[in-house]
Amino acid sequence: MARFCERALTLTTSVDHAESGAGVPHAVARYLEQNNLPRNAVCWPDFLELDWHAAGINVEARATQGSDLVGITGAFCAIAETGTLMLLSGARTPGATSLLPETHIAIVRASRVVRGMEDAWHLLRMEHGTLPRAVNFISGPSRTADIEQTLVLGAHGPYRVHVVLMP
Repeated sequence: MARFCERALTLTTSVDHAESGAGVPHAVARYLEQNNLPRNAVCWPDFLELDWHAAGINVEARATQGSDLVGITGAFCAIAETGTLMLLSGARTPGATSLLPETHIAIVRASRVVRGMEDAWHLLRMEHGTLPRAVNFISGPSRTADIEQTLVLGAHGPYRVHVVLMP
């Protein structure tokens, strides 16, 4: 867990901890407030049952639209060696929720942090057998240095990536 946090921070991914699933909305609210971000978000359906209202966040489980600024997802696993998130596409886990909004917030269970990339692929084979339509690896905010070697964040995806770790 410590290695994942260390590596994620070097990739400009911020990390917070929630003591339980019930604490996740408050951790997300803290992040949104600290960064002066809107309190409206889209999320994967599995997270809609959390008490977002108590944390002052309006969350909808629906397809992401171009105007959505915050997307909340889970992650199949997190890779400690690189600070990377591994997301699998599916009907209940659309990839667009992590790719289209300016801010991507991922909720990750501590038990889903694996040591290395090989462990992530092994876990996928063990739990799913076949590959999903898409596997997305997220290693911090989108960035490019294509233009005059000047680093630009958010060029092909989110400007910000934040992880909330929970037991």
